[in-house]
Amino acid sequence: MTPPGTRWLTRRTLRWKLTAGLVVLLLATCTLVGVVTAISLRGFLLDRLDSQLKQASGRFSASLEHSHGDQGLAPDGDADNAVPGQSVGTLGVRLVNGATTEAAVVLDNGRAQTLRLSPSDQEMLAAVPPTGQARTVHLDDLGDYRVVAEKGHDNDVQLTGLPLKPVEDTVTRLLVVEGAVFLVVVLCGAAASAGLVRWTLRPLNRVAAAALDVSELPLATGQVDLPERDLTMDPGTEVGQVSVAFAHMLDHVETALRARNATEERLRLFIADASHELRTPLATIRSHAEYARRTGEELPVPIKHALDRVESEAIRMGGLVDDLLLLAQLDAGRPIARESVDITRLVLDAASDARAAGPSHRWQLDLPEEIIEAPGDDHRLHQVMTNLLANARIHTPAGTTVTVKLYRDLGQVVVDVSDDGPGIPDALLPNLFERFTRADSARTRGTGNTGLGLAIAFGIVAAHGGTLTAESRPGRTMFKMRLPVTPAA
Repeated sequence: MTPPGTRWLTRRTLRWKLTAGLVVLLLATCTLVGVVTAISLRGFLLDRLDSQLKQASGRFSASLEHSHGDQGLAPDGDADNAVPGQSVGTLGVRLVNGATTEAAVVLDNGRAQTLRLSPSDQEMLAAVPPTGQARTVHLDDLGDYRVVAEKGHDNDVQLTGLPLKPVEDTVTRLLVVEGAVFLVVVLCGAAASAGLVRWTLRPLNRVAAAALDVSELPLATGQVDLPERDLTMDPGTEVGQVSVAFAHMLDHVETALRARNATEERLRLFIADASHELRTPLATIRSHAEYARRTGEELPVPIKHALDRVESEAIRMGGLVDDLLLLAQLDAGRPIARESVDITRLVLDAASDARAAGPSHRWQLDLPEEIIEAPGDDHRLHQVMTNLLANARIHTPAGTTVTVKLYRDLGQVVVDVSDDGPGIPDALLPNLFERFTRADSARTRGTGNTGLGLAIAFGIVAAHGGTLTAESRPGRTMFKMRLPVTPAA
């Protein structure tokens, strides 16, 4: 089972995933480079700052002890406060027994200014060990400083510091510049990656287009010619291997379709030939049965019953042969008659025949006032209506109401045949118009049938360029026939 957090990723296309992966990789690389260069630069600048601290260590803080005698620094702004050789921001602090006695910082004009350190700053500076090793401290008034503490000659501790602000400013500027450069690099890389991925996956697009073309072909029956396809690619690449495999699969499918069509043609010819050949012996059987009953002699009851059954079954077999022959003709695409058919009269005649055959059913007609006509084969369309009404009569119990409705809809002639019987099982609906499909016990079968009636009706309607559909639920079953009002090609 796919984790919920990754479901959105599985729905993305391969192109999107590859492009996003390249962009993420580029972004991670830029981030790593930026972090490494920032850390390296900061370390380098800190080493330089520590070197400056070692050179300046003790000189400024010692000057606090010896300048101006015991009075320390002169008042601020005095020319004597000049501290030559010290950079701006240099901090000098003198501590005696852990207490700050002098503290000053070099200003922009090169002069020292006395500082009044807060108790927390004094405590922090007093905690710096006089080992000559640089440490980073944060002062409330001055910010971050790098400081070094050393022991003086008068049992005091002389502390010198340099500000970290120049280092931090340099690192910050580097990060800003890198961020701007990396943003441009990532955007350009994303565009280049998208183009590269699109160019790389072009063969797969051709494979997908070929698969889509094949999927839209009617492969169930008839002659099928697969469309021309250009899938020649380098088999040394993964995409090329997929293309070669797909091309081989299509060749195999095309071969199988041709073999299937050839088999269907042979079977169709066999059915047509067999149907023609069976007509003669069946007619002979019927004629001999009729002749035997017309001899004028009184036949024994068993013999007479047997002759009646022979004639009845011969008639039924003749109908089955005719159905098989009609299906073979429909499969072969034999042209049907094209004449104007009075659909209103056709429905009336078929309903009248159905009422006579099923007096135990209730038959209702819903016809428009004007006459509706459509081009087609009158005899075949009458056969469709007969099959639909017979299907409703045979597969529903006595007392069922069967309604036939004729109307126009969206430029088509529509005939609805509905009943309020028990309905068609859901498992049977998908295959209802296939040959030799029979209803199970869910719909009562009053007489035997071959399962060809609906298949013949479907084929005849399709030959007219129309459609025949069915929908069913308990208490409501409807067959809908649609015919075009213009002749079908």
